[in-house]
Amino acid sequence: VQAVRVPDGVPFERAAFAEPLAVCLHAARQAGPLMGARVLVTGTGPIGALALLVARHAGAREVVCTDIADGPLAVAHRLGADAALNTRSEPAALEPWCADKGTFDVVFEASGSGAALAGALAAARPGATVVQLGLGGEVPLPVNTLVAKEITLRGTFRFHEEFGWAVEALAAGRIDVAPLLTEIVPLAEAQRAFDLAGDRSRAMKVQLAF
Repeated sequence: VQAVRVPDGVPFERAAFAEPLAVCLHAARQAGPLMGARVLVTGTGPIGALALLVARHAGAREVVCTDIADGPLAVAHRLGADAALNTRSEPAALEPWCADKGTFDVVFEASGSGAALAGALAAARPGATVVQLGLGGEVPLPVNTLVAKEITLRGTFRFHEEFGWAVEALAAGRIDVAPLLTEIVPLAEAQRAFDLAGDRSRAMKVQLAF
């Protein structure tokens, strides 16, 4: 069965988050147990923001987010990130977490950036798991760091039963995605919707109303 019934009373604008939330639920399964974990999320667009919410839902005790734009980081703050760091304006922002061979137990790399991955590996503790969510083409990999710290690097793509879990979580209100919804735009204003969605300084998630 590849169709999941949305329970009565669940607004469509909330149900529309099921697909990206399922992606992040699958990524969390790839990461392993998150209860009590210290988590880094690099790239705080919609997927990174949902990864933050999933990590919190799974019991992470600390979640730090990075991005190169202030708009998404402001949303991360509202979602409960312990720190939201702009690594463009503050290139050394992650250094406190890099001390003593690194801090984070789990990293969700959601930017697809080679620089973000390198920074994440530096901040990950020995034996950490890095889950690669972001797609960005070919990126350099700091193999020496990966090997010396015995870090597990895992790819994650799509989902299966997690889609049903996402619908259940959204219906029950266990994961609140409302802060991610920037605006619902009428279909007649589709061009404005796409322009808004493409502006990271103003928008996180934009939906079309048919």
